[in-house]
Amino acid sequence: MNQQNNWDWDIGEKRISIAEWEDAYIWVEEFQVSVDGEKIAAIVNMDEKKFSVRMNENLWDSCFDKIWNLCFLPDGRLAALVSTDSEWTVAVDGTEWENRFDYLWNLQYGRDGKNLAAAFQSDMQYGMVRNDIPWERTYNNITETTLSPDGKRTAASVQTTSMNEGEIEKFAAGIYTAALDGRAWDKNFVNVWKIIFSPDTQSLAAEIRLNRSDYTIAVDGIPWNRHFNAVWEPCFNPLTGSVTAPVRIGSLWGLAENGNIIWSNRFVQLWHHLYSPDSKKIAAIVAENFGKWTIAIDGKPWRIRFDELVIEPVFSPDSKHIAVIIKDRGKWSLAVDGKVWEKRVDMIWRPVFSPDSRCIAVKAELEGGYTYLLNGRLWKNIYKAAWDPIFSPSGEKILLRYLEDGSYCRKIISINDFLQ
Repeated sequence: MNQQNNWDWDIGEKRISIAEWEDAYIWVEEFQVSVDGEKIAAIVNMDEKKFSVRMNENLWDSCFDKIWNLCFLPDGRLAALVSTDSEWTVAVDGTEWENRFDYLWNLQYGRDGKNLAAAFQSDMQYGMVRNDIPWERTYNNITETTLSPDGKRTAASVQTTSMNEGEIEKFAAGIYTAALDGRAWDKNFVNVWKIIFSPDTQSLAAEIRLNRSDYTIAVDGIPWNRHFNAVWEPCFNPLTGSVTAPVRIGSLWGLAENGNIIWSNRFVQLWHHLYSPDSKKIAAIVAENFGKWTIAIDGKPWRIRFDELVIEPVFSPDSKHIAVIIKDRGKWSLAVDGKVWEKRVDMIWRPVFSPDSRCIAVKAELEGGYTYLLNGRLWKNIYKAAWDPIFSPSGEKILLRYLEDGSYCRKIISINDFLQ
């Protein structure tokens, strides 16, 4: 059942005053809003080394020396990394985990928000902790920490062999690998980057470096048979389970599957590839010439080019459309199916499709404030702060969340009213 069905989708607005927050505390930072728009929270400082969290009218009972990475979870709970007497842990709705660490970072959560994980350091050893259960084995170093989409498994790039400065031969022999739920792959590599879970969470794929000049992809610790001059982030094909990745051969990039090139076109750059929801299409950011960016779908690039940046490609739920953020001639906009919205802004965020794929909405920065665009139409107001728009399950309404005149506002409007 879609959790959004239970939200309040009645047309209208709700306001929560936050004007007095800054007067009540020494400072207020990191405003966060729940996905349903019903709650606003922030880290508040009441004295030296005395921090807490304010949510709507309530203040957490506990205070801490430091708080960071405050975030609302998809299930509505509020989580943060907190420190007391130089020990770090996770607090959820003010309740702390039992385990303590010398340091914590990169708080992550699964799709439903019920599972939480973070990277930790204790006694100069590193690992991950999920739902207050740390890895049994720790390592000399850890990077690329990730949580599976369902929140049930953790993985990271880990350093399994200690190395002193100048031990070049040891480094060249390989001191890094990937670890799944704390258990390392059997084989080490010179470097391991960007770890990706398979859809069933049973396998891992990662970028690896084999030696000074050879790169490839490893799946569950087994490298592809073919080596390349460089590789980018891999993806699992949701239907077949095969692994694809952008790879560089000589001076040009192509898309490979299990080590074999599958796109006939080659590019000066190719990265951030993704599958459509029906898994029948692959899109990627590409450049045919230096500084001329666009999108390719199944290896065929759009006709239009952009001179600065192309990021955040997103497929529509029905897999028929793709939207991408572009920066061209100093201004930001959105390109959809190869056509650019006329309105240019100072900054734009990840596009959001309606469930029926008919509409696209984005948060944008304009004239020193924040606003929204829907199907290229600019919203009439500019706000002090704003959060990403959210469509109703029917696609007929949209939720806007923003700060205005000392208040947080949750506003539901119809798509037709927005476009008038």
